[in-house]
Order: sequence, then structure tokens, then C-alpha cells
Amino acid sequence: MIQDLSKVRNIGISAHIDSGKTTLTERILFYTKRIHAMREVRGKDGVGAKMDSMELERERGITIASAATHCQWTGHHVNVIDTPGHVDFTIEVERALRVLDGAILVLCAVGGVQSQSLTVDRQMRRYNVPRLAFVNKCDRVGANPERVLRQLKEKLGLNAVMLQLPIGLEAQFQGVVDLITMKAIYFDGPSGEDVRTAEIPGELCNEAERKREEMLDALSLISDQLAEALLEERASAEQIRDAILHGVLSLKLCPVLLGSAYKNKGVQPLMDAVVQYLPNPIEVTNEALDLSRNEERFILDPTPEKPLIALTFKLEDGPYGQLTYIRIYQGKLRKGAAVVNSRTGRKSRIGRLVRMHADEMEEIEGAMAGDIVALFGIDCASGDTLTDGVLDVSMSSMFVPDPVVKLTVKPKDNRAKASLAKALQRFSKEDPTFRSTVDEETGEQVIAGMGELHLDVYVERMRREYQADVEVGQPQVAYRESVTRRASFNYTHRKQTGGAGQYAKIEGYIEPSASGDFEFENRVTGGNIPSEYISSVEKGIRSMLQKGPLLGFPIVGVRVVLEDGAHHSVDSSDMAFQAAARGCFRKIYPRTKPQVLEPIMAVAVECPPEYHGDVLSSLMQRRGTIVGATEGQGFLRVEADLPLSEMFNYATTLRSTTQGKAEFSMEFSRYAPAPQGIADDLIKAHQIKLAAGKK
Repeated sequence: MIQDLSKVRNIGISAHIDSGKTTLTERILFYTKRIHAMREVRGKDGVGAKMDSMELERERGITIASAATHCQWTGHHVNVIDTPGHVDFTIEVERALRVLDGAILVLCAVGGVQSQSLTVDRQMRRYNVPRLAFVNKCDRVGANPERVLRQLKEKLGLNAVMLQLPIGLEAQFQGVVDLITMKAIYFDGPSGEDVRTAEIPGELCNEAERKREEMLDALSLISDQLAEALLEERASAEQIRDAILHGVLSLKLCPVLLGSAYKNKGVQPLMDAVVQYLPNPIEVTNEALDLSRNEERFILDPTPEKPLIALTFKLEDGPYGQLTYIRIYQGKLRKGAAVVNSRTGRKSRIGRLVRMHADEMEEIEGAMAGDIVALFGIDCASGDTLTDGVLDVSMSSMFVPDPVVKLTVKPKDNRAKASLAKALQRFSKEDPTFRSTVDEETGEQVIAGMGELHLDVYVERMRREYQADVEVGQPQVAYRESVTRRASFNYTHRKQTGGAGQYAKIEGYIEPSASGDFEFENRVTGGNIPSEYISSVEKGIRSMLQKGPLLGFPIVGVRVVLEDGAHHSVDSSDMAFQAAARGCFRKIYPRTKPQVLEPIMAVAVECPPEYHGDVLSSLMQRRGTIVGATEGQGFLRVEADLPLSEMFNYATTLRSTTQGKAEFSMEFSRYAPAPQGIADDLIKAHQIKLAAGKK
């Protein structure tokens, strides 16, 4: 067990796709002697990077599932989670950041702040995760760390401060200047393992002095002690590091370091910065909800003496059963101990306790607060809280975005049907953004996810891991419906069938909601509707919002105000008022001028400048709205908003248009009204589908 929590670091490596996260993790493992040879993500040896252990990851050259490992650096125990960069697998980043104490935001020195960088930054802010920024690929043509620094300030609103200066750029990138110690750092040896310090090259001395002044000015605004020391001209390297640590922990500073993971440069100083500036578990405040005190919040104490509190954040189906990744926030855990799932109340005994090294496991006897480990023998879901039964508590859940793309899957034979059912059950449990339902009208199996690639990967896993031979239908878009105008209602529900009947009367109005969510307001006075039936009206309305009559998709952005009504002492009941609410909604909904909403995606395309016109044309042909364009050295970045329905097969179109020289990324932005002509076609197709289902 790890005894000294001040020597523990739990970090994640997050970035836009293809920024070099997995390559950076590979170098970290090599320099910490966890692996003995470095492999490349798209290496020719067929082995691939250590953290990309899934066969699909090695084939596609991307990270699909976050992978955990651990290493030792200067006497510190560092748990590392390498996360995917593609927006389709954003839940992997979400749940990793939920349990981590700090993060490294990796940025490409050429691409800078890209679309997924913005998403990752939002996730870090959501969980108050302190971060370092690492500007990678300084050896690439067009590398410009200064531009990346400006983008960190302008696009992400971070107080980004450069701690290093590059010695050369592009093909001449040799090392970095440490602005704290004012020494040049070079990385010698065949794999950059020999770190050598030297005097700063003469031609860089003036620029290094200027950059150091900029760094100290920024730090003096955060630390009064450093400001005083600077005025007295006695600022030491230790005081500067203390100021950086204070700024990072208070989320007021983002230190920026430079390097090239692929060329084995800059990784060791980054690891030094991780142990110097990112927090240990004691320095982070984590809260839980006390279920025995009406979910009252309380601060967790990361010591082994306290009762156990741990959060499950990731599940995997392995050859030995369900592997559950957990972060221990309080207390300690031993192999063979009993734990209680606070959601289900079920008690389980831990069969095996392991530390993960990508796809390898190392057996351990126990783990303490602040550690990230994995265990077997627990039946739970992602996001469950485990305790030793002393406390009845729950950790706050993580944010789970709604799926935006749907596909139908159909097994080819009975054997595939059984395998498909098993795969769907497993994937739904592993991934909260993967949903599986059966369409009521057609009886088809529908899977939903965050994008085409997301679902494509799961279909491929069905075939490989479960031998489920399936046919895949056309992608479906998750539309929404909403109301556009106010409509008053005065509705009475009567039903007499002998004996006690049903009676309920409700009055009020429906209008669009400013928040975009469902709102229900009760303005009934004088007891015309008993208080116990008010919730029945809300329940009845909510049940109607699940499936709109236009397309069969959920209805959003509705505000219902209940003003008056009437009840009967014998015939009124919860059922009667629910039925009244449902009947009223069916009658009133057409009068609200309902509209179809379509998901709009924020799309970013990067291409050589000569294809600017072709890219703009391809976006506008798909009903795109150009948001902006920025030009870098040798590339052009176009940002646009496009309907998701127009984005299917865009990758093929873009490749053929730009001779394979462009790439794009997209993420969900918002819902917006669909053009009337398109909405009419969708409604007509839905009516035809309903009619066919009734035959």
C-alpha cells in the first residue's frame, strides 16, 4: 500500500484527436522504466503503443477506450489515464476527469486549440481539475508555440504562462530553456533518456530574459510573497515554484511546457512539473452526499483511518468477469473485504484487487485513499459508490451527454441473436452514452451513440468479441419536438363505468420554455385541486413528452402553468388527473404550432489553403453556416455549424475533395428548428412508417 499520500499523483492526459497523447504516455512509461522499448501508435512492427491494447485501436491508430497505468517518478507514485481524443468517445474523458486530481492538456504546436480541446477544457472546468498544458509536436513544420499560448488565453480564457522557451523549432528543435532556472535542457542518447543542462545559447539570452520577465509578472499577480520578493530582487527558484503551485491549485494558472514526444524531447521536465505543480489527493477537496441526512453534502477525508468511500468509474468485460475501476476517496480497501453498493444496498466480497498497466494486471493486497485500482467480483454500474457499510453515502454522479445518432441492428440468425443480446447488455453497462432500445412500432433493435464512429466501433466489437453477425440499418438522427406559441386549455375528464367513476378538470396554458427544459408551475388556489393531485397532472404531462406525435421523438422546451380546476370527492383520483393531463395535452398540442428541432453540430475542418473554396462549398451544400476561418502556416481551419443529418458520409466526401489532405472533427452544439420543407418530409415519412406498422 502507498503510505504517503503527498507522494501520489492521479493525472489524466487529454487532448484533441491526433495531438500525441498516446505517444506522450508511451514516453512517460519508458522514462519511468515501466516499459523497456517505445512503440509507435501506427508502428510498422504490428505491436503498437502500450496503452492502445485493443486490436481495433491498433488497426485504426486511435484511442477508443481510456487506459490506466501507474509509474514512479522521483519517489512519487503517479497513476496515469490516457484518454481518447475523438469526440465520439467523450464519456471516456468525462469519467476519467471525474476521478482525477490533475490533468495534462496536450496541444499540437501546429493545430493549437482545436474543437476537442474546447470540449476537454469544459470537462476540466466541470470537475475543477487543475491542469498543465503541454505544447507537443514542436518539431513539425509550422510549429508555433506562441500562437498556441495566445489561443489558450483567447479561446479557453486560461491564464496561460510559458515556463519554457524552445531552442529552435520545426526540424531545428533541439531542446528547451527552463525560464525558472535559466538553463538550457537537452535530451541526448538514442531515445532522449540522457537529460543534459547547459548554458543558454547566446542568441536566445535576450529573448529568454524577456520571457522570464513576462512569466514573473504573471506570477506576481497570483502570489503576494513572490511580488514582495521581486520588489526586493531576491526571488528564488523555490519561491517561483511555490507561486506556480499556488496558481495551479487555485485554478488561476495554467503553466505551459514544450516538447516533442515523438522526438523524445521535453517529457522528463513535464514529469517534473507533474510532481511539482499538480495536486496530491490531500490538496483536493472532494464531496459526497450523506443519504441518511437528506443528501447533505460533506467533505471527504482522504485518510486510511476513516470509513471506506470509493467511486466506480469504468467497467470492462474481461476473461475473468467484470473488471471494475475504482477511485478510493476515503479509508482503505483489502482483498477479501466486504463492500456495500450504496445504490442497490447489495453486499459483495472482493475476490481480486489489481493495479492496471494498460491490459496487464498486477495483484495487490490492499489500497488506500487517493489510489486508483481495479477489482473483480463486484456487480455494479459505472458511477456507483462503494462503502464498507459504516456510512450511507453517495458520490455525485458524472455528466452524461445524450446520444445523437441511432442505428438499427438485426441479427442474421438465432445464434447471432443470443450473442447480440449479450453484447448489448454488456456495452450498455460499460458505456453510459451507448443506449439500446426496441422500437415499439417496428420491433427493431435500435442502438444510439455519440456519432458514426462510436457506433461503428461497437458494431465491430459485436462481431469480433461476441461473434454476433448483424446487419446494420441506416443511421437515424435524434430529432426533438417543441412548441412555438402559447395555448390555453380548459379540459374535463369524465368516465363512468358503474360504481366509482373518474372525474378531473384542469385549466391553464402551455407555452415555450425559456430554459429549453420542461417547466411546471402550480398557480391553483383555494383547494380546487387537492395538493396530492397537482403532481398527478405534472406526471401525466411528463408521460406525453416522451414521444411527440410529429416524429415520435421527445418534446422539449415546454412550460405548463396550471391555474385552476375542479375535483369530485368520490370520483377524483391520481389516475383521473393523470388521464386528464394526457387527454388535455393530446388536444392542445396541435394548437401550440409544434416544430421539429434538429441537432446542430460544431464542425471544424483543417485543410491546406488551396482547398479553401472546395471545403467551404462542401459545407454550404450541406446547409452549413460558416462561423469563422483561421489560417496557420501551411493549413487553414474552417469552423461551421451543420445539421447532423447532413454529416453522414462527410468523411468520404472531404477525402475525395481534398485528395485525403484534410481532416475534420465535430461535436454536438445545440438543437435548432429544422427548415419547414425538411420537417414536412420527416413528418410524412413518420406517418407512412406508422401506417405500415399497423398493417
